[in-house]
Amino acid sequence: MTGTSGEPVPLGRAAVPPGVPPSVHRARQRQAAPNGIWGMVLFLCAEITLFGTIIGSYYYLDFNSVHWPQAGIAPEPVAQPSLATAWLVVTLLPIWWANRQAHRGRRESAIEWILFALAVQAGYLAFQIHLYINDFHHFQPQHSAYGSIYYTLMTLDHAHVAFGLALDLVLIVRLATKGLSNYWLIGVRGLAIYWYVVVAITVIVLFVQLTPSL
Repeated sequence: MTGTSGEPVPLGRAAVPPGVPPSVHRARQRQAAPNGIWGMVLFLCAEITLFGTIIGSYYYLDFNSVHWPQAGIAPEPVAQPSLATAWLVVTLLPIWWANRQAHRGRRESAIEWILFALAVQAGYLAFQIHLYINDFHHFQPQHSAYGSIYYTLMTLDHAHVAFGLALDLVLIVRLATKGLSNYWLIGVRGLAIYWYVVVAITVIVLFVQLTPSL
């Protein structure tokens, strides 16, 4: 079997379409998920288990307390954290589109959309840190079981968002300097999976946070 140029094409391997990077073509032809994706999935499964344990502890303390929040702590306001979380949810769109663009071989477009998502996500985290500090002025983790579990849950969630921002930066720099190799193409897909799960966890954390106010 020969290609259009007359050179033989290996059996069982389709020719690379014009204008498509070989790494993108290999990703399209791949039948099984690469090891990097399975590694991200396993990592996220462990994190989901961790959050599930903390959330379970939160409700255990709630159900065994006469008053919740304890120590006269006022319930969290609904509007500000809800709007902030909605802001974070919106960033799933540019992350999803960046993944699509990467798998089409459009490196520059993928970088631009990840950069846009990074800016919005950073704004979300900055606002949440503002709310976090404001909460700390009203009650501290050592003063009650509510304060302890509340700050544990919020700190862990914010840390995962901060880690996601670091992943964004790494992907932007590597795509810009190393190109759209197969390795970094898998990285973009892993980044998208990470944000899908972390945003879903953040929505659940928001519900838990606002439970006393609902």
